[in-house]
Amino acid sequence: MENIRLGLIGLGYIGKIHLRQCQKLANAKLIAVADLSKKALKTANDAGVKKTYTNYEQLLKDPTVDAVIIALPTHLHTQCAKQAAEAQKHILLEKPIARNIAEAKDIITTAKKHAVKLMIGYPMRFEPTFQRLKQQILKRTLGDIEIAHATYISSGPFFHRAEGLTPNPVPEWWFNKELTGGGALIDLGSHIINLLRWYFGEITEIKSYLGYRFNMPFEDSAICLAKFENNTKAIITVGWFSQDYQLNIQLYGTVKTIQTQHKPLNKLLAAIQMLTIGSTKFYNAHKAELQHFVNSLINGKTPTPTGEDGLKDLEIIEKAYKNQIRLD
Repeated sequence: MENIRLGLIGLGYIGKIHLRQCQKLANAKLIAVADLSKKALKTANDAGVKKTYTNYEQLLKDPTVDAVIIALPTHLHTQCAKQAAEAQKHILLEKPIARNIAEAKDIITTAKKHAVKLMIGYPMRFEPTFQRLKQQILKRTLGDIEIAHATYISSGPFFHRAEGLTPNPVPEWWFNKELTGGGALIDLGSHIINLLRWYFGEITEIKSYLGYRFNMPFEDSAICLAKFENNTKAIITVGWFSQDYQLNIQLYGTVKTIQTQHKPLNKLLAAIQMLTIGSTKFYNAHKAELQHFVNSLINGKTPTPTGEDGLKDLEIIEKAYKNQIRLD
């Protein structure tokens, strides 16, 4: 393949980010999108995408589409990813890979059966700040990492979804545990667990304390204690309870301690970047992620993180749900 023709399924929050970043890719073009919302499809049309579908199955029948980006709610991942594999489309599937281990294995098996490449969307691995940490770990400039603190706090589904002057409601599926597979731990925790596994290898033990500030049927915060195969210990903190976005990593090594964070730009700088380049640099990792996917397809390589990575993350999360600590 010299040029990859992409299809995008789902134009919610993350789907719109992919829509913008796809316009900047080398050796790839977004040629088709699918979403139930005619308003969202018009946005894609205005961005230059000519083929729009209200049914993603019609997009998957398009023989000109080489690969798809699936940005649907978690409960739709399995059905859509399997159909994409059966249609011989390579797949970039948003995290978490699925709601549970059985679904994840089903997706992976179907992708292998039809010889399509499957990548899971974890943009943190493509964020330069966190890539530099990876290099320092490999070069051992910090010594042995004895303890890691990883924190990801945000407003979760409760961020302001304003379009114009009228805030949009939170999509109903967010509040159904059967559809999400869980709360903040599976949503934000999957990012952190995948990143730390990339740094330190496999997790051998994990326990969790889950918080229920908003009295929902799933956790809105979680603190996990994890131990890795290289003997590094980690404290993982995630939550949906704050409008103050925090994403930071602290590594305590035998030679040196380091702290780094990934923060959104202030509103003025973000507005300037939106006007001048069409998006903010905060989302550059999403472009790098997409470019890696495209480059892997062109060069016949396996893109990472793989479906197996997504499965391992989910296995650790399910173990954390089972191994709960009570503090009351």
